Amino acid sequence: MTDFLGSVWWMIVSLGLLVTFHEFGHYWVARRCGVKVLRFSVGFGRPLWSRRDRHGTEFAIAAIPLGGYVKMLDEREVEVHPHERGQAFNHKSVWQRIAVVAAGPLANLLLCVLLLWAMFVLGKQDYSATLGRTTGIAAAAGLHGGDRVLRIDTRTVNTAGEASMALTAAAMDRRDVTVEVMDANDEVRTRTLPLSQLPAGFDERRVPLLAGMSWQFWQQPPRVDGVIEGSAAAGVLQPGDLIVAIDGQRIDGADQVATEIQALGRRGGPGMIDVLRGGERLALEVTPQQGKDGKGQPTWQLGIRYPESYTPAYDTVLQYGVFGALPVALGETGRMAADSLAMMRRIVTGHASLQNVSGPVTIARVANLSAKRGLDWFLQFLALLSLSLCIINLLPIPILDGGHLLYYLIELVKGSPLSERAIAAGQYIGLALLAGLMGLAFYNDLLGLVPR
Repeated sequence: MTDFLGSVWWMIVSLGLLVTFHEFGHYWVARRCGVKVLRFSVGFGRPLWSRRDRHGTEFAIAAIPLGGYVKMLDEREVEVHPHERGQAFNHKSVWQRIAVVAAGPLANLLLCVLLLWAMFVLGKQDYSATLGRTTGIAAAAGLHGGDRVLRIDTRTVNTAGEASMALTAAAMDRRDVTVEVMDANDEVRTRTLPLSQLPAGFDERRVPLLAGMSWQFWQQPPRVDGVIEGSAAAGVLQPGDLIVAIDGQRIDGADQVATEIQALGRRGGPGMIDVLRGGERLALEVTPQQGKDGKGQPTWQLGIRYPESYTPAYDTVLQYGVFGALPVALGETGRMAADSLAMMRRIVTGHASLQNVSGPVTIARVANLSAKRGLDWFLQFLALLSLSLCIINLLPIPILDGGHLLYYLIELVKGSPLSERAIAAGQYIGLALLAGLMGLAFYNDLLGLVPR
């Protein structure tokens, strides 16, 4: 219930902020173009609060906090007194109308840059693109645990998230990538990762894993939290011991311990476990005991416990000065926009699954998760959402800002506005497209709630 309420709250906060900024862009440019604004509403439905300024604009906060709008004086919607016709939106030049309509998406683009700038000034905590264990095609390509990914093709990566996104994009395009890494000896090496070998219909959300790559921060350290009395480890291991090797086999994560203990048990006899204890490396002898797992199946057991919860610590911080953060924020905005447009292209051409289309449920869950992680993560989430609103609103779909811009561009070419009949037909087409898109987004959201 707490997560549900948190998700709803942070979605309202996020959409409220971004929509208000979007509508303020329309409002500000409309006023500069001499258009009379009748209402500036945050939310839809019955106003919960409102006030009117000296220009006659009503500012309102409405009951349904999932959007907003700016209502301008327009002869197509309300009766306009003759002395106010010069302030009506439909009486403005086509270039002024283009400026007013484009101002909303451009305001979201500007907000994206500002949010990323603030994030980089504060410092974005994240996880480095350091590999954990590698298997499959990654291991065959010569990638090893401890390698830090520096570049994928021509794209420099600073975090595991950036690396995963670059790998996923390449996998969708069915192409191999060049991976530049720095190994444990600080030597830079280049490897070719044949992502084209991934099977058809692969899960696009698990590309690194399918390629045999895991990130180091995924691995829970094999640190002993408790020892079961009477077990094989009793009197040998102690709480706080960090297991580093079993019978000469290096151990990087807690999940490896069980595998190596099974192998040791099948071989029979005692084996050696290397641990770090108080800064000293110790080699201890232990003989696994046979017991039963949770399903009642026979298994070899050591008799140790790990901490019930594990939250990996951030190992990298992206931080810049007040002035240095601006070009970085602009570059990140460009990268995010290119990634978003490329994903849309892949969805349209069938190179990416329709499951990549998400809706309000996913937005709410990610908003809550980002807020829990800290202000830096929440600023990044807001920036991405603001950029998404900019891009979606610029799509040439009637009803959206991009659809209106398309009408005005046609008007510039033909020298006269489109007929009311053509505009009405476009509105119906736009409604149908948006309804289909929203239906798909809701379907994917609900599908994501079903346990797999």
